[in-house]
Amino acid sequence: MVRYLAYATCVVLALAAALLAVTRHSLGWSLATVPLLVLVALGTIDIVQRRATLRRTYPLMARFRYGLEAFRPEIRQYFIEDDQDEVPFSRQQRALVYQRAKNVSDVVPFGSELPMYGSQYEWINHSLVPAHAATHDFRIPVGDERAQPYAASVFNISAMSFGSLSANAIRALNQGARRGNFYHDTGEGAISPYHREYGGDLVWEIGSGYFGCRDAQGRFDQDAFARNAAEAQVRMIELKLSQGAKPGHGGLLPGAKVTAEIAATRGIPVGVDCESPAAHTTFSTPLGLLEFIDRMRTLAGGKPTGFKLAIGHPWEWFGIARAMLDSGILPDFIVVDGAEGGTGAAPSEFINHVGLPLQEALMLVHNTLVGIGLRDRIRVAAAGKVTSGFDIARAMAMGADWCNAGRGFMFALGCIQSRSCHTDRCPTGVATQDPARWRLLDVPDKAERVFHFHQNTLRALRDMIGAAGLEHPMQIGPEHILRRVSPTEVRSLAALYRFLEPGELLDGVPEHAVFRAFWPLARADSFAPPAQASAMHVAKRAR
Repeated sequence: MVRYLAYATCVVLALAAALLAVTRHSLGWSLATVPLLVLVALGTIDIVQRRATLRRTYPLMARFRYGLEAFRPEIRQYFIEDDQDEVPFSRQQRALVYQRAKNVSDVVPFGSELPMYGSQYEWINHSLVPAHAATHDFRIPVGDERAQPYAASVFNISAMSFGSLSANAIRALNQGARRGNFYHDTGEGAISPYHREYGGDLVWEIGSGYFGCRDAQGRFDQDAFARNAAEAQVRMIELKLSQGAKPGHGGLLPGAKVTAEIAATRGIPVGVDCESPAAHTTFSTPLGLLEFIDRMRTLAGGKPTGFKLAIGHPWEWFGIARAMLDSGILPDFIVVDGAEGGTGAAPSEFINHVGLPLQEALMLVHNTLVGIGLRDRIRVAAAGKVTSGFDIARAMAMGADWCNAGRGFMFALGCIQSRSCHTDRCPTGVATQDPARWRLLDVPDKAERVFHFHQNTLRALRDMIGAAGLEHPMQIGPEHILRRVSPTEVRSLAALYRFLEPGELLDGVPEHAVFRAFWPLARADSFAPPAQASAMHVAKRAR
């Protein structure tokens, strides 16, 4: 039968080669017999094994299918994928980062390749009176009322832990951040020696595992926190509630992967399973969250302190907002992480179907803070697929004060989007703990690329907003960004989204579906769902 053709052919050729090797005493035929016998052995294994029906049905031939399937991402990326296909980043997006990181020309000839009459095409309107800012080093003051305020760049490195990224990747990112005077978020894996080596500004992210500030039972240790937070290199403190890649999902680092180096960095025992719980154990209510923020800020000597979250149930975010009003305790900043994902590997359902995408999440946070009259006292950052000056401009038009990028800076390090971050076999040494791979990543060269990507992106942002007649990205409003919603209809972001007026939530409930449904029911003392949501759950069990 045809399905056995490859196996039968190998058997016949192996027998023929073996016969010729014996009769002619030929070394060449003897060597030729070896690979044929290997193929025969593999085919025989395919026939007798029971786990894979496809291999039993098509011995040897099925293995070629598996081989082609293994190379499918590379074949698609290099030969089939369109320049605009975002899977998850388009070839054009990656090329732009590579060009800017290498400090080579990013000029595009012969017109745009984007479908300007297609739905979702976006642009910024230009002015007949262009402006030119004196600098591209745009700064946002954070925590002006605190003892140790910080001036953040409008473009920074998003949270990526040592352990997720390699030692040399962390070194290169931090050295690039120091050169460009922008911040490097540590990720929840604590402050490693590689974060400290070059002295770049750090935002210390603390997750539910309290790495770097935990006791033997995994609880928050305020003495350990105060020691690390006092380091001059640590400029701000960020409490992670959830992340876009896998919101509501904890993590487990198997003991076999807990090396002495990772154990020392995180403050955990060597060789013991390390859990990152899905939820924090230090607080369980919105008010408790803000009290913990205030406690950390005091222990850190007045350094700006805030939190990061991916938006899920709106009543939980509204509960935090109500707790701000009730307690008077405010975070200095909030980082909104979009469900577009990030460097963290996660189950498919979480990557594709959990959490609010960045634009909707950012709008909800911005509108809420405006509506309760606190937007001018709390900074908001946006994180989610930022690679260009236009990405920054769009986010700032929708309410962000600055942007963070993770994968964009990974591209600057040389990442090729092989999507093997979770296998420890990253081909570029960025997302691996295999020293045979990460030691090949040249730190000085890649730090230079990180620096140039940041600088060239901000120069592009400066020139673009200058064309719109603006001198600082904080002047960008939703009226500046246009989006095509059909072949014959165009809307500004100001027309597409409902923007609340300052204090509007203090005077009543606006004509906005989410606010009307959940704002009156949100509680500062509980994250629990409102009664109407619970009633729907009960209705399904009433039969």
